[in-house]
Amino acid sequence: MLSPESKNLLKKQGYRVVGNHSAVKTCGWTKNMIRGRGGCYKLKFYGIMSNQCLQMTSSMSCANRCTFCWRDYKAPVSKEWKWAVDEPEFIVEESIKEHHKLLLGFKGETNPNPDKTPYENSKQIKHVALSLTGEPITYPKINELVNSFHKKGISTFIVTNAQYPEAIKNLKHITQLYISLDAPNPKLLKSVDIPLFKDYWKRLEKSLEYMKEKKQRTCIRLTMIKGINMVEPELYAEMIQKAMPDFIEVKSYMHVGASQQRLKRSNMPTHSEVVEFSKQLQKFLPDYEIVSEHKPSCVTMLANKKLKINGVWKTWIDFEKFFELVKKKKIFTSLEYSKETPSSSLIRD
Repeated sequence: MLSPESKNLLKKQGYRVVGNHSAVKTCGWTKNMIRGRGGCYKLKFYGIMSNQCLQMTSSMSCANRCTFCWRDYKAPVSKEWKWAVDEPEFIVEESIKEHHKLLLGFKGETNPNPDKTPYENSKQIKHVALSLTGEPITYPKINELVNSFHKKGISTFIVTNAQYPEAIKNLKHITQLYISLDAPNPKLLKSVDIPLFKDYWKRLEKSLEYMKEKKQRTCIRLTMIKGINMVEPELYAEMIQKAMPDFIEVKSYMHVGASQQRLKRSNMPTHSEVVEFSKQLQKFLPDYEIVSEHKPSCVTMLANKKLKINGVWKTWIDFEKFFELVKKKKIFTSLEYSKETPSSSLIRD
């Protein structure tokens, strides 16, 4: 999948290539939490501990060439899988090893946080975000990979660009499934995502329909690019209602990496602008409320009202319950492993 030159470039940029098609890179929020500077929005929204989170992908190839993508190397693009297939257990074990190697610098004096507990806890990974780069869901053994993580007590988030609807349909139990919805109409999506598939819009629609059939937690993410796709909230709402996800994340585009060559810093909306667009979106989504926000990440979270039980929001994850349900190998729903959201994570009017 990658040439030796590409692998060397990736290593310089902080990636660690695993086998033939996977990669690991330490998230900035993982580093921040170890340094005592707070966690990412997934901690506030869902209860994920950033210092115990592994960021990786099972496929560095992608069928889109998104303008807002921060990847700063010439990523492989392909419609179909064309490479050797590494075994799931190998990917899991090697990804964990590489992740720990990348964090070794925090062990000693290079760690500015006098409290070493966050670093010590980082040795036990509790969560994996398959969203680093590429399209992880195209890995032919994605279900086996997810199962391998679950056997280790590691919860799973998968982010997909919705160009592989059948892969979404066939995906088994994961903790939370994301679909990136980058534009409200076909013409704009083509210019933002630059898809390889000619039937990209039909693939997106089908993916949203399959998401609606999922019983576990689901989320649609909108990456907002000021002056480009922060338009037509009513059409975004129509697309969202095809899937009826548990959550909607409205997040600012970040002017970093290779995206700086394609977009301007003025394309990065402020947090207040993201909040305002979220409010406009909510007007067309009667089943949702804006529940939380994370200003450092410029992101808001809307939740389906079904998660508000007796006036109490339950957006956090009961991880122990999730793994119990997975072991039973029966159909279960998102409500069965959701728990009360701390008041400190809610927006206060």
